[in-house]
Amino acid sequence: MDFSPSGRAAELTEAVRAFIADEIAPVERNLEERAAHARRTGASPGWQVPDVVRELRERARAQGLWNLFLPAGHEGPYAERYGTRGGAGLSNVDYAPIAEATGWSFLAPYVFNCNAPDTGNMEVLLRYGSAEQRERWLDPLLDGSIRSGFAMTEPGVASSDATNMQLTAVLDGDEVVLDGRKWWTTGVGHPDCRVLIVMGLTDPGAHRHARHSMVLVPIGTPGVKVERMLDTMGFLDEPFGHGEVSFTGVRVPAANVVAGPGRAFEIAQGRLGPGRVHHAMRMIGLAERALHLACERGLSRTAFGKPIMNLGGNRERVADARIAINSARLLILHAAWKLDTGGPMAALSEVSQIKILAPNVAQQVIDFAMQIHGGAGLSSDFPLAGAWTAARAVRIADGPDEVHRGLVARLELAAHGATR
Repeated sequence: MDFSPSGRAAELTEAVRAFIADEIAPVERNLEERAAHARRTGASPGWQVPDVVRELRERARAQGLWNLFLPAGHEGPYAERYGTRGGAGLSNVDYAPIAEATGWSFLAPYVFNCNAPDTGNMEVLLRYGSAEQRERWLDPLLDGSIRSGFAMTEPGVASSDATNMQLTAVLDGDEVVLDGRKWWTTGVGHPDCRVLIVMGLTDPGAHRHARHSMVLVPIGTPGVKVERMLDTMGFLDEPFGHGEVSFTGVRVPAANVVAGPGRAFEIAQGRLGPGRVHHAMRMIGLAERALHLACERGLSRTAFGKPIMNLGGNRERVADARIAINSARLLILHAAWKLDTGGPMAALSEVSQIKILAPNVAQQVIDFAMQIHGGAGLSSDFPLAGAWTAARAVRIADGPDEVHRGLVARLELAAHGATR
């Protein structure tokens, strides 16, 4: 096993870190203060992208720090056409440290055009989309001129079991008709959101993993309605957001079905493996930032005549945090290596393991940092409350921990002869 990034990947990682420190961090703090003021005063935060952020995106693209998530061997002409430095895609092992670097900043993934759900949606189109679908939707997504949303979870069923999805996507001649309701549709609040990938039930009589389809639905199609935007523990995550969306007699061309009817689960497997590496490494970056803030605070403030870091076992907690972060990083790199060498099916257990471990480690480290900061850690004066919420949400949003533990246990026991 070799987890070492290539020379090009190492150079890109350093360039990303420098851009975050020099360009993004000053802007991000100003935007956080504006958003906090809006929440305190009850003013509408607005669902717009500030000009300064659009300018950051243009500068990142000009430096080739753009669409870095594009996978090696699948990028075709896209990396060269859409601004990736070096004109080629990266392996999962190569992209992992870049994802970690972007995890230090809430804004960075978007600035580099590497944010969810757009990365996953772009990979779906790259791997499974038709030429027509790629031309209409993938090209502008890679260009950064539009955004997208992903609609899978539903309010009326336990969505941890994706076979429960009830929104229907029924073929009617040369059209697909969608009826139902989704929520936690990520990205639907963005002003540039133009298309949703929607998972719907096409054939209830088929095998349980061949009943559903993924359909491209333009946001302006008659019958599509964003019912409300949802907050996560008080955070709206503007300008991206998570929405509840209804689909009433929505008709789109049958050509909008991705890869063909009944292939939603197959597509999801190809989409989620690399995406979970991205999420997990961003969680590591978030944990690193929290530990950095904890150390700075603990060494600079005193209580009862001592630096806070010398009280109450805090030094041991710093050691535990460092061990946990480093251990999680190695596990993620191992999963990335298995994806690179064997593909999604060879890395099923490892991908579930990192999905469990990374956000839990991040949440624990962030919680420690919040404790070190005292009341300030609960406020919007520091990024810790938002970071804790993000880590907590990932433990549900990317599949509940319990589901992933079940998969890891099933695969482990199957190696010892147990049947499902």
